[in-house]
Amino acid sequence: MISLGIIGTNWITEQFIKATDITKTFALTHVYSRTEAKAKSFVEDLDKKNINISTDLTAFFKEDFDTVYIASPNGLHFEQAKQAIENNKNVIVEKPSTSTIKEFTILEKLAQEHDVYLFEAARHIHEPIFKKIAEIVAKHRDELSGATFSYMKYSSRYDAYKAGKNPNIFTTRFSGGALYDLGVYTVYDAVVLFGQPEKVDYDAEFLASGVDGSGALTLKYPNFDVNIIIGKTKNSYMSSEIYFGRDTLLLDNGGDISHLDWADDNKNITDVPTPKSENPMDSEAHEFARIMTENDQASYDKLLQYARTVNRILEQARTSAGIVFDADEEK
Repeated sequence: MISLGIIGTNWITEQFIKATDITKTFALTHVYSRTEAKAKSFVEDLDKKNINISTDLTAFFKEDFDTVYIASPNGLHFEQAKQAIENNKNVIVEKPSTSTIKEFTILEKLAQEHDVYLFEAARHIHEPIFKKIAEIVAKHRDELSGATFSYMKYSSRYDAYKAGKNPNIFTTRFSGGALYDLGVYTVYDAVVLFGQPEKVDYDAEFLASGVDGSGALTLKYPNFDVNIIIGKTKNSYMSSEIYFGRDTLLLDNGGDISHLDWADDNKNITDVPTPKSENPMDSEAHEFARIMTENDQASYDKLLQYARTVNRILEQARTSAGIVFDADEEK
């Protein structure tokens, strides 16, 4: 197995570690946290033994492990990934991997120079159910006439924001907001299934902190549009749809997809049988490990191209809406 260090001791890091246990791909050996007590508690909850704990990031990257999984706030991704690559670590960084396309370009070039892998963790595109969607889209490509993706989920941190506590996910300092969180899933939907759009436009609903609480994103393709609805300040139970003229593929969600239906012109709805992952991140963990162990350059290049395109679209979208991150001013 591939030795793994992690940055971030939150629920998504725990889920990734559990996925690596299921797939037997990565072995957790090192944990970085700003506080030793939090790191120890995290390791104990996972029932892991002999794990090296660091509270100094520079010392952490000097340790002997192959790959780092970064799940810190968005605004920290670039500097942490850059430091990892400079220490010859393969990098798996949670989406979005960077705050700007300039940052992404720097990381991509640096990873090539150091001959290490740089993965953006957009877990849903690796799941069996998404592969089924891609298969259906390819089969009916000639009838494809657009899509609507919806992903709106009331954030567990929004109440804290309203109470004036300024959580990271709702600040420009940490590149927060709906687009750079739930929106990343839906942009990946469009890019993987349909390719790069010709035009991007985002109409955002701003919070006082300067980030978007929700918004509507339009991706224009030569023969159709993809409409995206995202939000972190309200819940929506609207399904997502991919249109094929008279027929429609129904997705129960634009990001956390668990069920598919096919609807015909007569309103007949048929269940589309699809396998479901044991852990939402197990397919992703398996694929990253496979690419590294098999040195599958073609698959790696494809994922890198997806990430590059998605990060460019995200920046174009927030620029069109007038969203400015601290990372823009710093660069």
